[in-house]
Amino acid sequence: MNARDPRAEAQAVVGDGREARVLEPSPPAVADPPWFADDPVQGGGPPGERTVAPMPLGAAMTWDEWLADHPDRAGWAAERWLGARRRLVAPPAGFAAARLALHRVAVYAVAPARRRANGKFGLRFTAGGFGTPFFGDDEQVRIDGDRIVRQAGGDARDASLTTLAAAAALALDGPPDAAWAEGFDVPPLGDPDAELGVDPAAARLLGDWYGFAWSVLEELRSDAASTDAGRVQLWPEHFDAAFDCLPQDRRVTFGSSPGDATVPEPYLYVLPWHPDEGAGGDVWNATSFRGAILPFSELVDAADQRQSALAFCRVRRELLLEQ
Repeated sequence: MNARDPRAEAQAVVGDGREARVLEPSPPAVADPPWFADDPVQGGGPPGERTVAPMPLGAAMTWDEWLADHPDRAGWAAERWLGARRRLVAPPAGFAAARLALHRVAVYAVAPARRRANGKFGLRFTAGGFGTPFFGDDEQVRIDGDRIVRQAGGDARDASLTTLAAAAALALDGPPDAAWAEGFDVPPLGDPDAELGVDPAAARLLGDWYGFAWSVLEELRSDAASTDAGRVQLWPEHFDAAFDCLPQDRRVTFGSSPGDATVPEPYLYVLPWHPDEGAGGDVWNATSFRGAILPFSELVDAADQRQSALAFCRVRRELLLEQ
């Protein structure tokens, strides 16, 4: 498998006269605290008129605007969730099993690879799935559909996801790392030599769900109203993508889960931090926590899925700001 540099790939597509911004992590590895990771959307300084970005960002042109004059690149952009975005479809029958299997791979094989290098275990969306930001000597471990990839510099090795033991052997040069996750509410290690049985269609949908989530959450993060925003990260212990924003007395988490024990389908969520916010009524409809959810079954039939997701989050952000 070829090594990837998403920002360089995008730069080659738009040409030297423009600056490309993307959703995926890219080399070189960043060793600066506190994030120890690049910021592919917000990094690189203020966007100018020659910038092409995944969402409205200052004076930047969006990828969709750029694609209006370059329709031959629509498929390329859609695969990376930059523009010409595909509609999400209903999960296949094997989705829940694939989600659990890939969650175990994230916890015991992918996240530990980065944590051993810099103490961080947050993950990101990568085309076809999820993976680490670059770390160490420009290394990355990622999931692409039903395959695991380990990249170092200009070299990349990949293999089918067969067992957790095999995934860890590629990612960690050793057995699955269970010690780091002690104390976290994570799926059990189970038998590392048992077949994972990841359905390819389900794995692709999970990758699309994270791509969709990143395109929505990064646009929310870029809104002027989302003050004091953190970074969007995929937390391996919960397997959800999320970021925080607003002042401490109105702090809120916007997130996207692929499903869990209490809500089996994927869903978007809004979780206010303040104990007096986010309880009861049609707006704050979550039952397993204090906040709101937009379940996949309601989102999938929306005429414009992204705009429905953005509206769901923005309405609740405005309510918190009005308090």
